[in-house]
Amino acid sequence: MNATNKNSFAFVQVAVPTPLHQLFDYRWRGSEAVVVGSRVAVPFGRRSMVGIVVRGLSESAYPANKLRAVTEVLDSEPLLPEDVMSLLEWASRYYHHPIGDVLCSALPVLLRQGKPAALMQREIYRFNAQSTAEPPSEKKASLQFSVFSLLREADGEAVDASSLANLSPRWRSAVKPLVERGLIEPDSSMVLPSNSAVDTGPVLLPEQQTAVTAITSELGSFKPFLLNGVTGSGKTEVYLRCIEAALKQQQQILILVPEIALTPQLMRRFQRRITGCLVSLHSALNATERMQNWLLAAKGHADVVIGTRSAVLVPLPRLGLIIIDEEHDGSLKQQDGFRYHARDLAMVRARNRSCPVVLGTATASFESLHNAATGRYTELNLTQRAGDATPPNMALLDIRRRPLIEGMSDRLFDAIEKHLAAGNQALVFINRRGFAPTLLCNDCGACADCRRCDAHMTVHAKRARLRCHHCGSERPVPEQCESCGSLELDRLGYGTERIAAALEERFPDVSVARIDRDSTRRKGALQSQLDAATSGEARLLVGTQMLAKGHHFPGVTLVCILDADRGLFGTDFRALEQMGQLIIQVAGRSGREEKQGSVLVQTRNPDNPIMQTLVTDGYAAFAKVALDDRRLAMLPPYAYVALIRAEAPDMNSPMRFLQGVSQRLLNPPVAGVSVLGPVSAPMERLGGKYRAQLLLQAERRSLLNEALSRLTVNLDSLPNAKKTRWSIDVDPVDLF
Repeated sequence: MNATNKNSFAFVQVAVPTPLHQLFDYRWRGSEAVVVGSRVAVPFGRRSMVGIVVRGLSESAYPANKLRAVTEVLDSEPLLPEDVMSLLEWASRYYHHPIGDVLCSALPVLLRQGKPAALMQREIYRFNAQSTAEPPSEKKASLQFSVFSLLREADGEAVDASSLANLSPRWRSAVKPLVERGLIEPDSSMVLPSNSAVDTGPVLLPEQQTAVTAITSELGSFKPFLLNGVTGSGKTEVYLRCIEAALKQQQQILILVPEIALTPQLMRRFQRRITGCLVSLHSALNATERMQNWLLAAKGHADVVIGTRSAVLVPLPRLGLIIIDEEHDGSLKQQDGFRYHARDLAMVRARNRSCPVVLGTATASFESLHNAATGRYTELNLTQRAGDATPPNMALLDIRRRPLIEGMSDRLFDAIEKHLAAGNQALVFINRRGFAPTLLCNDCGACADCRRCDAHMTVHAKRARLRCHHCGSERPVPEQCESCGSLELDRLGYGTERIAAALEERFPDVSVARIDRDSTRRKGALQSQLDAATSGEARLLVGTQMLAKGHHFPGVTLVCILDADRGLFGTDFRALEQMGQLIIQVAGRSGREEKQGSVLVQTRNPDNPIMQTLVTDGYAAFAKVALDDRRLAMLPPYAYVALIRAEAPDMNSPMRFLQGVSQRLLNPPVAGVSVLGPVSAPMERLGGKYRAQLLLQAERRSLLNEALSRLTVNLDSLPNAKKTRWSIDVDPVDLF
């Protein structure tokens, strides 16, 4: 029960957004009922904070005269209903994150600040047919007459304020006397966005129809599906048919996407196919838009919600289907604060709500492949591209002992020229923005390093700036070496800016679109660039992983992948998996219409067996080999890991703190749990802070949870705890 009679409880436990792993007892106000999941204002130290009511208490473990009282009750109904509260409390325990921070992170920022949870109201007026008052005279009160006539001709339908404003800027002066005389009646209505479908879908391929039938037959029950489809196989069409089936059953649908850049594209496609209320939730919305869309979803008005990872926490009273697009993407994992994985929380939520969940991808995460192999997920394969498209031809381009022109081989330039001459587009992919990743002195060998991180500064030539891509610090490109004063400075390596400049020089009559985080900072810039790419106005596309997934460029027949070897030598155990996913995702942009596509992968390791397997036999064969290596090394998904990170302004505090953590974990040890470290982080200094980490590896998830639960008790009492900022990352997506 969310609401309880005021006589039942004298106290409440409130979750407050603090780093403390506990709830706080407060005396309850005498008049209101206790509403679990509602917001209250409470005194906390010398401040007033907004917290969430977690439960009512008849008695408190603390003396009543020592407890402070709830200052204000902000909601009469729960903002976080019972199912969402249950999910968040589970997440707090699983990720070992403070419950107050977890609960408050589920709310939009304005609701966290205590703003009213009210949907926008539209000001409307209606003609009162029962009124006996004398109508206004057209000669004596022309504006009143115009307003009165407009409402009378509406035949009982409401007329909103914007329509009246079209009559005259002074419309309010005319409305007031009409209301006072009872000729018209004021009212308000909720602002509810609605959408009407204008397109119908194509005829489904047999594999698509099989997938749709399998998923829709499970509406009303929990069933995880891995929709494993090659790029261009029509996964979105499968989503749409499943959404249509769920809408017929009056259910809400939640769609999670990893990147904000993909949300507008999906919204436009869904708006052409779905009739109902569609809303989006992502950080590009302003605070008011985000709160309004959140409330539309939470109050059950929104039929389809499309959002990034935090949308998995939004209340949905009619939830009937969850779809996760690009389920393998690391962006679905929150990397600071409450470090949850949206895919995994979606699984728990779907199970609790008895609804199917669809994981869509062309390059499934190794965890999902393992779950499919062990029968936890039902795998649905889409092996054919939609329409007349065929898979692109992939080849490795050996660049050993060959001259490179700005990082590109002569054969790559020849291939680009050939495809452009045929009237097609070419895409050049390099997952590094800027002009050059290093500024090097030829005389003393010094590099322009970040003063706050253990990293080189990246050269951005157009703005003549050095920028650290880790902490964001900037400074002008120096005219001479900062160490020895030499003028012999070289820009080493390549980024999107340098590649785009080289292509513009080689193909001066061809329009080049560069798409990365730097070139799309201005509002509307990303959409403008994507429109140019999709329409064919831009014949050459250069970009980072922003171009790698979800986009449909009909004219692209050649994809060139530069610097593909980095993943072969990554320090993170997921580096190989991420390399394979990225190459296949980028390759999927080629040949998506009737023309045959080609993919050229530049490499200095053409004989590497894992690279050969990926290009020759495809992602499934590549994943099988890589998963065998994971199993032998007892790494996820064959084991369970957690990373404890610590950082501080001085070099010694993080290591000393984690040494204390290690001693606590090992005395006594938890059987089946290995403690590795502490060691310095791969990049020890980041943003002016020194970092260290400790890795826990367990045979079973329950053993890892037991070790972490024991650890978090009084962790702040360890040496150097107060000098150190620490965090626990369960199921980390990287060890960086």
